[in-house]
Amino acid sequence: MKLSVLKIDGTDSGKKVTLDEEIFGIEPNDHAIYLDVVQYLANQRHGNAKTKDRSEIAHSTKKLGRQKGGGGARHGSLKAGIFVGGGRVFGPVPRFYHHKLNKKLKALARCSALSYKARENAIVMVEPFSMDAPKTKDFQRILDAIKAGNRKVLFVLPQNADNIYLSSRNLPEVNVITVDEINTYAIMNANSMVLVDGVQDILAARKK
Repeated sequence: MKLSVLKIDGTDSGKKVTLDEEIFGIEPNDHAIYLDVVQYLANQRHGNAKTKDRSEIAHSTKKLGRQKGGGGARHGSLKAGIFVGGGRVFGPVPRFYHHKLNKKLKALARCSALSYKARENAIVMVEPFSMDAPKTKDFQRILDAIKAGNRKVLFVLPQNADNIYLSSRNLPEVNVITVDEINTYAIMNANSMVLVDGVQDILAARKK
């Protein structure tokens, strides 16, 4: 698949790049994508939810009334879960949600996601550029010029560029990452992708 490289003003630079078929042209594996997305979302969870059970409640341990003959149910403590202020029954406890996937499976999922974007013609190539200072208006002007769309745009840089990242922080529909941070969830969650020229070569080099 060949793509034209655009300048930041939206005009054609005259350069064309060929996307690696082993990365952008494979038959997508939906199950691999599913597993990788589930793993990514699970690994974002902290698992810190916690409630107190009856052993942790600060109440007197005095028996409320005699065992029998009171005309009601038998109770031994105000800490029981049926009382207001008592312990929570079967409440959440801290747990570890993190799990692993094989590297080859994650690579397959990532390539499958990229292949979907290539099939949808949702990839825009732009020539390398820099920004002298963080300017959100200037960055938005670039997105408009290259027709990247206005909803869920994934902007992938070959290396970290602070001014470009800072320029995008006030744009809730734009996610700027480096090629090192690219993942299946970010790709599938985006409506369109903007690749700075050079990203495709890094991805191809890591595939080998």
